[in-house]
Amino acid sequence: MGTAMDRNTKPAPVAGGALLALSLIVGTMIGVVKGQPSIGFLAGLGVGIALVVIVALIDRARGSRS
Repeated sequence: MGTAMDRNTKPAPVAGGALLALSLIVGTMIGVVKGQPSIGFLAGLGVGIALVVIVALIDRARGSRS
């Protein structure tokens, strides 16, 4: 008889929240240096969302192979 771990062979999902947080901080800091913190925040948000979507798509493709 198999254990519960034997039934679940899918890899663990990868989280992209750290990428989003880091891109927001970096974007804001670059914006502060350039005198436009709001623009930096929005740029960091855009980059962070793009990274999260890429991580989610890669994770989804990785999980569907099993």
